[in-house]
Amino acid sequence: QVQLVESGGGLVQAGGSLRLSCAFSGSTFSSYNMGWFRQAPGKEREFVGKISWSGRTTDYADLVKGRCTISRDNAKNTVYLQMDSLKPEDTAVYFCAAQRTSVSYRLDEYNYWGQGTQVTVSS
Repeated sequence: QVQLVESGGGLVQAGGSLRLSCAFSGSTFSSYNMGWFRQAPGKEREFVGKISWSGRTTDYADLVKGRCTISRDNAKNTVYLQMDSLKPEDTAVYFCAAQRTSVSYRLDEYNYWGQGTQVTVSS
């Protein structure tokens, strides 16, 4: 059974940076495309970015484009989300997700989810 565990969240001032990690276990990590999503209080979960199984293809939501970078280390079974120039509106619980069929921005196309890590950006 695939398990995902996010870490690296915390409290940061506006303009600061954080790097989130997502540790994958239970299957062959390099077979899975990975996504990052976030959910702010009272809002729906939304797409942040995605990376293909090989790491060659990435894509980002317009809200974070230019400020976030997704990478993966298939030897360490880990995917990362580097977030720079953070804004208060980036405050949310951040989730990683995994699926094998496509590199997608759609929540419903991901089969496995982590429990999330809280990111709070103060102004």
